[in-house]
Amino acid sequence: MALASKMAMEKASISLLWRFPSNLFQSYNCSTTSSATTTTTTTSAGSTIAKRKKNKKNLFEVAQFLPNWGLGYHMAKTHWTNVTYEITKINLYKDGRHGKAWGLAYKDGLPAPAPKKISGVNKRCWKYIRNPLKLESEPKPEAQEA
Repeated sequence: MALASKMAMEKASISLLWRFPSNLFQSYNCSTTSSATTTTTTTSAGSTIAKRKKNKKNLFEVAQFLPNWGLGYHMAKTHWTNVTYEITKINLYKDGRHGKAWGLAYKDGLPAPAPKKISGVNKRCWKYIRNPLKLESEPKPEAQEA
């Protein structure tokens, strides 16, 4: 009988261990200052990453605020230099944030002969070009002296 009561006591003590919340054992830590400093650094770094990610937009998020969804306006990817697209056609999906776009490619201010489909329009790296650099192909007429 003593053996049965001893086994019952051991079983009860083991079941009590499982009833404690698991985070009680995890939160008991001797070095509380180091964990507090790591949480503050990760939250400040996380907020700057979130701000950078939030500012980047795809082509349609940039074009939605322009008149006529940006048709006729110049846009480029942020990492491109001397290359822009003049938007000629936009095909939006129902959500208004994704779709397809076509345009004239301008390289160093010179347009391509025909519009083509723009690749990467759904990627978050687009910007609006306010004053595109255009090279004048025709010289200005000079005043004739009489």
